[in-house]
Amino acid sequence: MTDQTPLTADRAELPSPVPGLRAFHNGTDGVAVLLLDRPERRNAVTLAMWQALPGLLAALAARPGVRALLVTGAERTFSAGADIGELAQVYGEPASADAYHARNVEAEQALAAFPHPTLAVVHGSCVGGGCQLALACDLRFGAADARLGITPAKLGVVYPAVPTARLAALVGPARAKYLLFSGELVDAERAERFGLLDEVHPAERLDGRALEFARLLARRSPQTIGAAKAALAASDPAAALAPWEQRSREAPDVREGLAAFLERREPSFPDRLGPTE
Repeated sequence: MTDQTPLTADRAELPSPVPGLRAFHNGTDGVAVLLLDRPERRNAVTLAMWQALPGLLAALAARPGVRALLVTGAERTFSAGADIGELAQVYGEPASADAYHARNVEAEQALAAFPHPTLAVVHGSCVGGGCQLALACDLRFGAADARLGITPAKLGVVYPAVPTARLAALVGPARAKYLLFSGELVDAERAERFGLLDEVHPAERLDGRALEFARLLARRSPQTIGAAKAALAASDPAAALAPWEQRSREAPDVREGLAAFLERREPSFPDRLGPTE
């Protein structure tokens, strides 16, 4: 188990259902941290971790005061992906392979559906299933020495439809083909150019910048952010936004935002997890 990192310092550790997944929150700045913590295996994700992720994310989302989530890996590595030794056993039977991929996609979708903004903080290797988790986050900040790639073509694995579509939506079909066909890793500069990373910073400055930005997001309106997430994830953005717009006419967010602007102070927006709350 890794000691406290710059992102987890001064944060209380929350109960975790499995080894390798750790969650932290201090209740004061609105930022929670999800840490992939198997440094002896370069933070490779086990089946037990995939299975536990939806429940752990639901617990974090329901926790009072959580307004943003940082996702990162221990000891300057994001994740080497799925545990290959475990995959060798999984692919021994078709039924077990099907079940594994179902749990894998459920975890990805749970992260993508997290009601507050999510930011992957990418140090070192971010490969395969690790990259799948990073791309399920809303945003990704990377260290200058980060390397990202999706490597099923090196293993003969058919990459699931959900992450394939998510990758193509993010970087476009041509670059998705480049990454999926080759299985090659790209450096941080190229990853930013592709759209895999939103910001790149020297490794020693990355955690501070990510925490600063997460705290900024935590101060913004959960109503505005939640509505934007719903619209951007929907096949029919107008329908997805309709309940948010209706609720916003009665909710205090706009009144608070306008008052704060006129009074030249920081707004204090209420927690809000959905358009009907």
